[in-house]
Amino acid sequence: MAETKKLLRSLAGEIQDVPPVWLMRQAGRYLPEYRATRAEAGDFLSLCYNSELAAEVTLQPIRRYGFDAAILFADILLLPQALGADLWFETGEGPRLSTITDAGGLAKLKGKDDIHEHMAPVYETVRILSRELPSETTLIGFAGAPWTVATYMIAGRGTPDQAPAHKLRTEDQATFDALMDLLTEGTIEYLSKQVEAGAEVIKIFDSWAGSLKGEAFTKYALEPTKKIIAELKSRHPGLPCMAFPREAGEQYIGFAKATGADCVAIDNSVDADWAAANVQVDGCVQGNMNPKLMVTGGQELIDETKRIKKAFSKGPHIFNLGHGITPDADPENVHVMLEALRG
Repeated sequence: MAETKKLLRSLAGEIQDVPPVWLMRQAGRYLPEYRATRAEAGDFLSLCYNSELAAEVTLQPIRRYGFDAAILFADILLLPQALGADLWFETGEGPRLSTITDAGGLAKLKGKDDIHEHMAPVYETVRILSRELPSETTLIGFAGAPWTVATYMIAGRGTPDQAPAHKLRTEDQATFDALMDLLTEGTIEYLSKQVEAGAEVIKIFDSWAGSLKGEAFTKYALEPTKKIIAELKSRHPGLPCMAFPREAGEQYIGFAKATGADCVAIDNSVDADWAAANVQVDGCVQGNMNPKLMVTGGQELIDETKRIKKAFSKGPHIFNLGHGITPDADPENVHVMLEALRG
């Protein structure tokens, strides 16, 4: 079915009159059916580890909108939990983890080959989706990039500037590098199992890549992504891989070539015309509408959808937001966007 799937065609370099479309966090709190299913699960982590319900929320936006891709419902912090970190979610505040701040804490973590029993429900979710998705819909597996996951593991939570991770990497580079190596290897094993279970594409989310500059960006954002993609493509020939080094700015340029990614997702802090001229020259680009427009809607949403579509029309493109759709988005605005995109 690969040749009929619009997303796979864009990833292979095809220019399409109407680009494929999906939205980051498309299975989420803006949808009433998601909120109902999450309530049934009891809490967020229970939803992630309930294969049937996780598959259900993954399928909900496909039923409602007919997106060209579904992305596995999970969380980037399941991997540190599988490696032995404590993980919980504070209502209204987000994730909390036990912290890794020295070699002693790192030594308590499990190895990369010890994650699969913990992750078994996630792999089962992928298998269910592989069976139940419409034949034209591409299934995307994903993981957080090592740098981004490390920032949460070191700070124990999300931070505005990733300062605890930057402090550790400058003051105790040996421990930091060992953590990055463990996360890189663990991510390879985790994503490879997703592919074995039925994921057709993988995406690496580096949400905090933008806080790395210069050589640090190369060493801790680019190089781990390159290693992960190279090993996955070695194990699974022909596997398309997407990378999202969010807020990389000028560092988006050449990222696809340097890492082997088939597509680079871009955030909405860069202009679509700039990205077409500087990033899309190397292949497929995904993005990059401002998620706020899914809240405000109106003519601005219609105009911006058409502008982005036109800006990327001379190369392979996957239409998406520059970051995840937010809980306060209006579900009807997604229909407005799709009508503007697809006509």
